[in-house]
Amino acid sequence: MTGDRLQMIIAMSAYMVLVILIGLYYAKRANESSSNFFLGGRTIGPWFTALSAEASDMSGWLLMGLPGVAYWLGLSDAIWTAIGLAVGTYINWLLVARRLRNYSAISGDSITIPDFLSNRFKEKNKVIMTIAAVFILVFFTVYASSCFVTVGKLFSTLFGANYQLMMILGALFVIFYVIIGGFLAESASDFMQALVMIFALATVVLVGTRAAGGIGNVVNNIKQIPGFFEFFGIASPTLVDDVQQLDAAGNPLFGQAGKYGFLTIISTLSWGLGYFGMPQVLLRFMAIKNPADLGKSRKIATVWCVVSLIAAVSIGLIGRTLYPSTFLTNTAAESIFIEISRNLLPPLFAGIVMAGILAATISSSDSYLLIAASAVAKNIYHGVVKKDANDKEVMIVSRIVLILISVIGIIIGLDEKSIIFKIVSFAWAGFGATFGPIMLFSLFWKRTTRSGAIAGMLAGGSMVFIWKLLLNPIGGIFGIYELMPAFIISCITIVIVSLASKEPSVEIQNEFEKAKLDQTVAAS
Repeated sequence: MTGDRLQMIIAMSAYMVLVILIGLYYAKRANESSSNFFLGGRTIGPWFTALSAEASDMSGWLLMGLPGVAYWLGLSDAIWTAIGLAVGTYINWLLVARRLRNYSAISGDSITIPDFLSNRFKEKNKVIMTIAAVFILVFFTVYASSCFVTVGKLFSTLFGANYQLMMILGALFVIFYVIIGGFLAESASDFMQALVMIFALATVVLVGTRAAGGIGNVVNNIKQIPGFFEFFGIASPTLVDDVQQLDAAGNPLFGQAGKYGFLTIISTLSWGLGYFGMPQVLLRFMAIKNPADLGKSRKIATVWCVVSLIAAVSIGLIGRTLYPSTFLTNTAAESIFIEISRNLLPPLFAGIVMAGILAATISSSDSYLLIAASAVAKNIYHGVVKKDANDKEVMIVSRIVLILISVIGIIIGLDEKSIIFKIVSFAWAGFGATFGPIMLFSLFWKRTTRSGAIAGMLAGGSMVFIWKLLLNPIGGIFGIYELMPAFIISCITIVIVSLASKEPSVEIQNEFEKAKLDQTVAAS
């Protein structure tokens, strides 16, 4: 092992030890009750709420997936995605955060998203709870897999080690961490990891820009590639068997620029719709100690999100200038952040920066695994299978489920050719279409019925699969991102079925008005 690699390992190992110590610190409080383990007892403050929400949301795709898209296809696809996410972040914090925090406390002191939806409609047979838990289990297993793929790519690229081995070791570390610490450890470490992530992004942008000869030189270079530096065009790498071809001088070949039309832009912007249904973000809204602090959290989260997204897109563009022919496949392009870091930074410092990828991965995968485990243990096992189960039993089941989910995620991630961005985009669409519409209607439309909720969730979740697997391959108008049509269909279904079914009971309507009133009072 070279001295450079040893220094990187030392820096990254020190970071991982720090994360474990945070988990151990919170282990006792986390194990006091399932409420503490899954929601931290609603005790976290505005900074932890904001930064842990953003860190758990963005995951490794922010440092690898998004820069990879910008490196491979140019500005348009990456920047429109970033704009959609930035706008979605702000609107979600503005509209949903305080109402959900108050409503979830009023409605049976709900501590999970399935809990809230079930309590919101006063379910007795827990159909909504079960459907919600199943969708969470499915999509978070996919999400967790994307995080394991990130770790595998990081260490296999960095140290030339076997991808599958590195991916499994990274997954085991995450599993151990989540089991000991629960939500409080997750939120505390996510806060720290959000700081590490933005530091890593900013550092790589600065050193990369300097090495490339400044912003002007970067822009001039990428403008030479057809469609690469356009908002309404997209680069078209010349591929043979998915590998970009080079000319006689070793320069990458591109075909004529493709069009990035209005429908494609709207489709890409629809990434922002996903936020309304992201359990890992919505739980932060529910967990804050004082709802009045959510305004402060919104500002912190939005600034962090905008700065991080701009930096991530910039890294991809800078990387194409610095290393134009280093990565010749879509999946390899997702390592551009690593390439810039290890080539332009001192080894020890590079290790600290690349700990940002670990930070992003850990902060997301711990959220995904914890929420998925809670969906099964708290909502299916305790809510449906064994209603008299005590807290100890629920905690044991949650940890067993967590391990099983991780095993499935590892199996999904064994393919070294997996593209992080594509895995994340599918899971993102799944959550956005399944939970986004019903969350908005539950919080803001009193006439929403239980039947409408069930129909809307099933329509949105199933349409993601139908559009992605059956309609998207047709191309044309069907080539748009599956989140947008699935979200719209879910909304229409909720309205039609709710209006066609009996209006909610007086009890449900009164509780809706109480949550609305509490938000008004808190805001005044």
